[in-house]
Amino acid sequence: MESRLTNRTTAEKDVDSVLHPYTNLVRHQDIGPLVITHGKGVRVFDDKGNDYIEGLAGLWCTSLGWGEERLVEAASAQMRRLPFYHLFSHKTHDPAVELCARLLEMAPVPMSKVFLAGSGSEANDTALKLIAYRANALGLPAKKKIIARDKAYHGVTVATASLTGLVNNQRSFDLPLPGIIRAACPHHYRFGKPGENEEDFATRLAEELEAQILAEGPDTVAAFFAEPVMGAGGVIVPPVGYFPKIQAVLDRYDILLVVDEVICGFGRTGQMFGSTTFAIRPDMMTVAKGLSSGYLPISALLVNERVYGPVVEESGRIGVFGHGYTYGGHPVSAAVAVETLKIYAERDILSHVAKVGPALQQGLAALRGHPLVGEVRGVGLIGAVELVADKTARTPFDPSRGIGALVVGKAQAKGVILRAMGDSVAFAPPLVISEDEIAEMLRRFGLALDEAHGELSGG
Repeated sequence: MESRLTNRTTAEKDVDSVLHPYTNLVRHQDIGPLVITHGKGVRVFDDKGNDYIEGLAGLWCTSLGWGEERLVEAASAQMRRLPFYHLFSHKTHDPAVELCARLLEMAPVPMSKVFLAGSGSEANDTALKLIAYRANALGLPAKKKIIARDKAYHGVTVATASLTGLVNNQRSFDLPLPGIIRAACPHHYRFGKPGENEEDFATRLAEELEAQILAEGPDTVAAFFAEPVMGAGGVIVPPVGYFPKIQAVLDRYDILLVVDEVICGFGRTGQMFGSTTFAIRPDMMTVAKGLSSGYLPISALLVNERVYGPVVEESGRIGVFGHGYTYGGHPVSAAVAVETLKIYAERDILSHVAKVGPALQQGLAALRGHPLVGEVRGVGLIGAVELVADKTARTPFDPSRGIGALVVGKAQAKGVILRAMGDSVAFAPPLVISEDEIAEMLRRFGLALDEAHGELSGG
């Protein structure tokens, strides 16, 4: 009997069979998907032959662009040698050992051990479990509350979606879980008071955080989660002095700092880690995405001795550290990650970001005068343009109008793929992008911005 899918296009089959993440599922039934067939460098191509500059590096991850043969060869060689093994029950393999050693060597502050997983969500979920495990090991069963910020993004598991400070990751999912304290978003443009400069704003947020900790009881608060630059929340760059002020508060009350480097890690901010860019001293640090340039799923959680010491003691008392994932430290993913880190070093990716990053930041800054643009923000090769209804009053558009999505849709029609988080449009191209490619990406975006403005103003 002939399959009912025979002779149907990929797009038609997709609508029948695929449940898409981060998608309006009703609308998807009407418009269908953009079918991407291949990629080369910073461009991807659809099934009609159209090319797109991938202005978000896929999902903030494809740092080396598409078609990096060294990563293909690393995967192929490992598949032939050892296509799968695990790290459970005193087992290991060379790619996992080499990767963990390299990560410890690269870490922005001294770290003790590396736990390998399959995604940023899994790495952050593991951090949450270790926090509880450590508290029990130390005889502090009440010290388990977690502070996370408004507009934060830390994943979509039940636990990490609770950390995430975005309403659509929680609405209708019966989240968040209890035990999460929500701290203020450090977005000076939106939340600074009149006449309050960035450093004064940062001081106020640190004072508010301390008041929250005291109100909860310092003996109940275990950890503070933060991204160096808040990615999915709108590419929010911290105000001047923010992290040192926040860290001083955490240190006063013996609260761990977990830094989510899933987007910022491996050169995105101009340093190897956002922690270096913003003078952060993490106790735990999660990485993913750029760890393998997105070529295979992998993530890692790095922990310092302050965390690892009590955890190892507790495992001895109980008899096992009862946590792990089947695919954590998968040898093929680990081999690709090792090769990715080698390429970053050999090609001096940080020097390249230092060379081309100003072209992105200056190009975005040139859009400040546009009638739709309220704020431009960014660092290194990550940035955002915030669209507003009134520039002077900083009045946002009614969310129901979907202006960010409108602009991103027009940009896609002109050959550049970006992402709207509300009315903030994000840019995070592959780190290998050239100045000419940045200029072309911004030219296409400018055309989309002008076209959207024309429609909105009735032109």
